[in-house]
Amino acid sequence: MSEKQYYVYILLNHNHTVFYTGVTSNLLKRMYEHTNELVEGFTKTYHIHKLMYYEIHNDIKEAIAREKTIKKWKRDWKWNIIDKINPERKNLFFNNEIIN
Repeated sequence: MSEKQYYVYILLNHNHTVFYTGVTSNLLKRMYEHTNELVEGFTKTYHIHKLMYYEIHNDIKEAIAREKTIKKWKRDWKWNIIDKINPERKNLFFNNEIIN
């Protein structure tokens, strides 16, 4: 039996001015929901659909702690972490670059 995985991810709006950090156990499903604005809330209100960064964790408590840490970061720090894995700043969801 494989271990459950949890994803901490960063989304941006079209203009790259609004960040959203979240955590989920199913990144493909969650991105579908964000992209199609199926869930009421911050990402729907501000049209935040671009998956710029994600990381995988095997422990939900660790993933939630990481999400909370990233949420507190300054904008420049978030860009630094994004640029390490996504220097072209492309939408990883539309480029089929999600490992699930």
